[in-house]
Amino acid sequence: MAENLSRGTGRRKTSVARVYLREGNGTITVNGRGVDEYFASPVHAYICRQPFAVTDNEGKFDVLVNVHGGGLTGQAGAIRHGLSRALVELDDTNRASLKANGFMTRDARMVERKKYGQPGARRKFQFSKR
Repeated sequence: MAENLSRGTGRRKTSVARVYLREGNGTITVNGRGVDEYFASPVHAYICRQPFAVTDNEGKFDVLVNVHGGGLTGQAGAIRHGLSRALVELDDTNRASLKANGFMTRDARMVERKKYGQPGARRKFQFSKR
């Protein structure tokens, strides 16, 4: 069984990603599938690989990811956040470059809740003078 070098939890919107770093050759597995197979859009796969490009660690580690909740964009952002945290736990010198690129910050933007007596979060019923 493979030994985990480090792990990190990433979050964005309603998505949560558990990321495990292992010795390897750069394979990223998301929920049992390859990252390019899991994300149909190459943009989402690119977002997942960004922390490796910033820290010059491409091809050095295998990544195992369990992600749930939200949509594909939120999941890709959560993986990037979790991978950044795992890389910092592994080697603290990665922190400066990841923080400078904004990968260590949890994106706090969430969908605003719907309020009672309204059709949506901010939408009001149409005003009728008569």
